[in-house]
Amino acid sequence: MTEQEPRSEFVESTTTRILRRAAKYADETYRDSAPGEYALLDGLNADVEAVLGRYHPPSPWRRGDSLVFAHLYADARDVTAATDEDGRAVVDVIAALLAAEVEFRGPLRLSHTQNTLLAQVYERLGAQLRPLGLPAHAVLSFGRAATLHRLNEDMDAVDRCGLLQARARRQTKPRGLPRVGSLLSDLLCGYGYKPFRLLGWIAVQLAVFSVALQLLSQEPLGDTLYLSMTSYLNPMGLGDTGTLADGGRALLATESWVGTVSLSVFFALLVRRWFRL
Repeated sequence: MTEQEPRSEFVESTTTRILRRAAKYADETYRDSAPGEYALLDGLNADVEAVLGRYHPPSPWRRGDSLVFAHLYADARDVTAATDEDGRAVVDVIAALLAAEVEFRGPLRLSHTQNTLLAQVYERLGAQLRPLGLPAHAVLSFGRAATLHRLNEDMDAVDRCGLLQARARRQTKPRGLPRVGSLLSDLLCGYGYKPFRLLGWIAVQLAVFSVALQLLSQEPLGDTLYLSMTSYLNPMGLGDTGTLADGGRALLATESWVGTVSLSVFFALLVRRWFRL
């Protein structure tokens, strides 16, 4: 079945059930008395199960590599249109998510191409759900996309979705230190998906320690740079720092600890990325 072909009665009836549940779900989501988002996700799972209970395709096979609910995915509008007075855009996005869950968990086996198409749908929905104030739903969506990409052994796409999922999960955390700590992880290394970003922070650390050491020691610039860079990789002994003031020695000791931690994290993330640990 292609998107241009007439849809079967089975697909039409399933689409109607999905749209009805999506409209009710959207109403519950944006009511003042709406439950927490994780409680809403329980409701989403119940809706998916209800649709799957009556989802009995007339044939275990389908023609071509299209998706059953491609029309619902196409109807999902951009999140910029989510403020429509009739709330239609919100319903379309949630209906597309319900349909994707039905297709993902349904009895029809997905081909390699269908895995790719459905993964793209999930990625787009995840990007739409975050601005709608549904980050936990976006976490679900990006996680499904990563699973489908992994089935196709597209590891670059898996990493991309993993990063997007981690960023969406940050929005589910309470404001304050939990969210700040998560943001710091993103800035430093992209939640481990971008380990080479740490090299930039290592360069910043070397520059800061070099400038501070120069101010404290008043040694020639060349000697200061040598001491700083060497200390970052290997702690200095008393004989190496005999000409420095106590403040300089403390600074080099601190730099050694910072360098050890930073380089250890960098190589751990690099190994994890290379060997998919």
